Amino acid sequence: MQYQLNIAGFHYEQLKGHLYPGDNLEAVAVALCGRLVNKGLHKLVVKEIILIPHSESDRTKDFVSWRTESLLPFLKEVDSNDCAIVKIHSHPGGYEQFSSLDDDSDTRLFSSIYGWSKTDHPHASAIMLPDGRIFGRVFQPDLEILPLDKILIAGDIIKIWGYSGSNSIDPEVNKRTVQAFGEGTFNLLQTLKIGIVGCSGTGSPVIEQLVRLGVGNIVLIDPDKVELKNLNRILNTRREDVKHQRFKVERLKEAISSFDLGTTVKIFTKNIYDDIECLRDLAECDILIGCVDSVDGRDLLNRVSTYYVVPYLDLGIKLEADGTGGISKIVGTVHYLQPGKSSLMSRGLYDSEDLKAAGLFRMYPEQFQDLVKNSYIKNVNVNRPAVISINMMIASYAINELLNRLHPYKADPCHEFAKSTIDITEGCFVHISESKLKEDLFLKSKVGGGDRKIFLDLIELTIPKK
Repeated sequence: MQYQLNIAGFHYEQLKGHLYPGDNLEAVAVALCGRLVNKGLHKLVVKEIILIPHSESDRTKDFVSWRTESLLPFLKEVDSNDCAIVKIHSHPGGYEQFSSLDDDSDTRLFSSIYGWSKTDHPHASAIMLPDGRIFGRVFQPDLEILPLDKILIAGDIIKIWGYSGSNSIDPEVNKRTVQAFGEGTFNLLQTLKIGIVGCSGTGSPVIEQLVRLGVGNIVLIDPDKVELKNLNRILNTRREDVKHQRFKVERLKEAISSFDLGTTVKIFTKNIYDDIECLRDLAECDILIGCVDSVDGRDLLNRVSTYYVVPYLDLGIKLEADGTGGISKIVGTVHYLQPGKSSLMSRGLYDSEDLKAAGLFRMYPEQFQDLVKNSYIKNVNVNRPAVISINMMIASYAINELLNRLHPYKADPCHEFAKSTIDITEGCFVHISESKLKEDLFLKSKVGGGDRKIFLDLIELTIPKK
């Protein structure tokens, strides 16, 4: 079993400001976490933080004590929703281990928490160092201690610490990647699990780049089979695949295996609305990339990103015909979304009526035209043109933006590139900062929700499919 802790960027900044107020004394905070519990991974995802007031703590440069009554508001959630408690404190002197004092304090704390609650799942303790790095450990009900294998911060910059595992990708193959972005970034790429939804026009060049950059694990999701119209824009597809009605993801997995570059691939041939296990596999990922046109698909990915605290890149392309056989406008947009900030809906990409329309079209495609005719829903563009040169340009920009979030290299801070629009007809780039985009307060309240009795709080996902 691997154990992981995910923290949204805004929660991380709260913690950092509280744990390091500038007085060189230890401080402490407590996080309430949702969970993702799968066969090989137990992920804790922060949903709420209590900052233990400095005035109510006994603080020295190498010790902090505090009254555990502060935890009482969280204990109900621990029992009713099987949430986890994570204690996080600072080591201002930079000591990169749990001290004997920490061992004693944690043992007493977690034995009390297990006495108060009925959960059989682990809780955790973590330490933040002066440079912002975090490491930690989990406590089982019998107080057995295991390491936190990975800690991920889903903020303006994607920070990942404590990852483990052997590197299986030949460094000689990726010498140029190492030269451009450094050995640390190359090693990090090998540990990542990235989920890509939509493996056609923009999806296939995204996948190609990830594999050749040395990403260790990818999850590919697309329910469609290869068609003749796909051959001029989906990398590695052939007429033979059309003849044999092969799924796009099957062909892409076969091609990646033939590259023999070390990337592990898992595929799903289903729509993400039709398979909760597929969505749970996405929730395991370190990063999500959406290459879909559908409004409801994008909205669902935004929810997975929020509930399970996973950074999300969304790609979109718009081509407008001029009515005389040509193109009047070509625009592509890359959105970087972090849990608890703006969403695709709050950015104005779609509204609730668009979402309703897309959902009805997905569930009742045969009746769709009648629904439109009777004005029950707004029309939905269900077949957008795609051109490989445009697709590859936007896909390349998205991957470079991902690399910038992992290894900042642009002149401006990362938050300046929350939304990047490439207007190819006008020949310009337009970037919008996260600070200028409207927060989605509804989704912010769902950050770190994790596993719920109703998955993602969406009733339709629990309805058996016909």
